[in-house]
Amino acid sequence: MIAALLLAAAAAGGFPAADRPVAAIVSDRWSDEATRDRQGEARTVIRWAGVRPGMSVADVGAGEGYYTVRLARAVAPGGRVVAQDIVPDYRARLAARIAREKVAGVDTLLGTPDDPKLAAGAFDRIFLIHMYHEIESPYAFLWRLRPALKPGGLVAIVDADRPTGQHGTPPALLDCELRSVGFAPAGRRAIPRAGAYLALYRAAGARPAPAAIRPCKG
Repeated sequence: MIAALLLAAAAAGGFPAADRPVAAIVSDRWSDEATRDRQGEARTVIRWAGVRPGMSVADVGAGEGYYTVRLARAVAPGGRVVAQDIVPDYRARLAARIAREKVAGVDTLLGTPDDPKLAAGAFDRIFLIHMYHEIESPYAFLWRLRPALKPGGLVAIVDADRPTGQHGTPPALLDCELRSVGFAPAGRRAIPRAGAYLALYRAAGARPAPAAIRPCKG
């Protein structure tokens, strides 16, 4: 196991590999939008995350754009949303949706599995919605994501409390992986109707050197 982790770390630029299953990306749609609206998840998450007009936010792993369009409404007027995905076809379909629905203040961005490609110091909030368990290289990804926060900014993660191989992330594991790259918990609340939870994190202290990161057992 140790040898395999060292090999994976070398291949990932010095970052350790995830010591737990990584769920496959199966769709750009987590659930149909009418059902999600009835559950009130997005409305609840956006409110609890403190999103306000004029903010700059990122929707990482945006998929079909369910959160993107709702975040765009929440930050208007004067706000900005960057909708990112790593699948070129998903990004293209989302860009077409944004144009078709005339959603203002949204840009789309193509990232990579280990780098969200977000601009440094640009975002008040960064959202990772029902996708954290699909991140192939969480330590490299989070390490590169952290500089994108503005001072006082927050990362907001929504996931289910179940094993990563079952398309969820146990809260204790999420806390461990975020702490390992220099994030501190800033609040967590259950979303029972959606079978999920919202966890907030802020940058705390210095980022560790990649080789100093120790993977969390999941």
